[in-house]
Amino acid sequence: MIALYITLGVIGGLAILCLLTSLVCFFMTFYSGKRRVLGDGEYDIPKGEPYQKIKDNIIAWAEQYRSLPHRDFEIKSYDGLTLRARYFEFAKDAPIEILFHGYRGTGERDLSAGIERCFALGRSALIVNQRGAGTSEGRVITFGIKERRDCLSWIDFVIKEFGENVKIILTGISMGATTVLLNADEELPQNVVCIFGDCGFSCAKDIIKKVIKDMHLPPNLLYPFVKLGARLFGGFRLEEKTAVEALKNARLPVILIHGDNDDFVPCEMSRIMYEACSSEHKRIHIIKGAGHGICYPTSKDEYINALKEFAISAGFQKFD
Repeated sequence: MIALYITLGVIGGLAILCLLTSLVCFFMTFYSGKRRVLGDGEYDIPKGEPYQKIKDNIIAWAEQYRSLPHRDFEIKSYDGLTLRARYFEFAKDAPIEILFHGYRGTGERDLSAGIERCFALGRSALIVNQRGAGTSEGRVITFGIKERRDCLSWIDFVIKEFGENVKIILTGISMGATTVLLNADEELPQNVVCIFGDCGFSCAKDIIKKVIKDMHLPPNLLYPFVKLGARLFGGFRLEEKTAVEALKNARLPVILIHGDNDDFVPCEMSRIMYEACSSEHKRIHIIKGAGHGICYPTSKDEYINALKEFAISAGFQKFD
């Protein structure tokens, strides 16, 4: 009997340890706490030397985000969250890019430069704050699993708001790129003419294990706890779907851009997605020397020309 009690105690202790480890992994990986609204003269500059080098550009783009004429919109997500976005119009009948930012980012921090870039391509920009970020509600980041459904809601909103003839390009950077690419196999409205991913990850499992390894921790040991934490405390299945799986049945034109000096999301992930993509019109463009999320500021003309050439070749936008 004593042996039974000891065995049950050990099992119970291990179960508690497993739950606690999963809870810690959940908070470190997926939880989004209270967010502070930045005041005048305050800017969210990502850490790291590559971003410090373009600090002045980041501030200038953030100022444009705040000061250019715009409209603020909000919708309800499929699970009841209020999601918000900011719209910058190039022209009344211009194609609209719906842009999604990266992990623990915001629309202002990650996508302010997108206004300049969209306008250079003759497009309007709807910059979304994803669930759990910026001005949108939510406390859980799901690496694109729930965010991809939010993307579908924003598509429906744009069609209702701007008319049945509006052309839509789905755009994302980092986790935002994966968010839009996860919808590559969906039956999207014909208004959606292209999916564009900048430095996205091919699989949540692989990028999380890569980051764990970068932290000098054992990825094979800890990842199961991350996965369990997502399920128990975040209410989602981390491996429900991958961008690679979605791209295997892609029908829309897909363009991927990635920097070959990206030390956060390896450039190889975009190459894997490109090879998996079944779209008739697909392209991958590598920006030499660009780090994570800074392909555009690294080589603006090259970036814009790659998008312009792809739009022409895929036949969804003409340029004078």
